[in-house]
Amino acid sequence: MNEIPGDVRFLKSHEWARREDNGNVTVGISEHAQAQLGDLVYVELPSVGDAIDAGNAAAVVESVKAASDVYSPVSGSVVAINEALADNPEIINGDAWGDGWIFVIKPSDPSELDALLSPDEYAELVENEEH
Repeated sequence: MNEIPGDVRFLKSHEWARREDNGNVTVGISEHAQAQLGDLVYVELPSVGDAIDAGNAAAVVESVKAASDVYSPVSGSVVAINEALADNPEIINGDAWGDGWIFVIKPSDPSELDALLSPDEYAELVENEEH
């Protein structure tokens, strides 16, 4: 499995969340999730300004195999979306931890991040899924 960045937290459904210096939270799907889905062909992005509750679907990623909801790890409002994914969803396949981010949310309760899985806990979850 690829190296998991140390600065992100995770939902059990394989979304990652990175707290940025300005307090906003960037969200994407993990390297493991994109590998399970295969080649992505479509991403349905949220709209800037959308209010989303933690644990609710905020976006959809679709591959030739399946469509999968992308859940928000924290509650808040969407302040940015990765518009490049509209024309090139495969960016996620190539760089799930970086350029493949999906949306940025301004959290209404930043402490929600603390309840998410640490990189080590997530690695253990993925390892258990594979066995």
